[in-house]
Amino acid sequence: MTPTSQSSQEIRDVLPDAPARILVAEDEALVAQGVVASLEGLGLEVVGPCRDGVDAIETCRAQKPDLALMDIRMPNMDGLEAAKVLFAEMEIPVVILSAFGDDDYLRDSGEAGVFGYLLKPVKTDQLRAGLTVAWQRYLDHMEQRSRIITLEQRLEDRKLIEKAKWIIVDRKGVSEPDAMRLLQQQSRSTRKTITQVAQGVIDSNALL
Repeated sequence: MTPTSQSSQEIRDVLPDAPARILVAEDEALVAQGVVASLEGLGLEVVGPCRDGVDAIETCRAQKPDLALMDIRMPNMDGLEAAKVLFAEMEIPVVILSAFGDDDYLRDSGEAGVFGYLLKPVKTDQLRAGLTVAWQRYLDHMEQRSRIITLEQRLEDRKLIEKAKWIIVDRKGVSEPDAMRLLQQQSRSTRKTITQVAQGVIDSNALL
């Protein structure tokens, strides 16, 4: 999933309303079996289970689950370190499942971009509710980020158009409104966006 350049509505269209494929990373076999059974009882497809953070990352790269559910304390790489990689590299949200609920863990989870935190032992209804809330937070986060990226892109496009416009004003000796009209006319005649036309003016220093 790499929807960073899409609109807010496209984000909602691309991402499912609820996660369907859940990766489980848990080094305690009995706990992992119980979590897998609960997830399957909710009608979800389980990826894994994985025994450590390294295995979880490699499995996510290969199988692209919607969401990862993982313990914090695991060998080789803990759940928080793995969560950072999963979200930064693959935009896969993580829900932590842990027996430890102290403030340090909760703070570190927030800094790692974790979208939910469940305490063991977790019942099936708690698991369903936790995954639902975490997924909604993830959707909201992606939508907000999309809006920010869109605004930033609009500002960059505006700067580009302004730069091209003043190149035309300087070289052709026309007014600012006339320079803008020339950009708009070129955009219509070539069926390019005005930003593409402006970039062409800047790159080649060509006049319209």
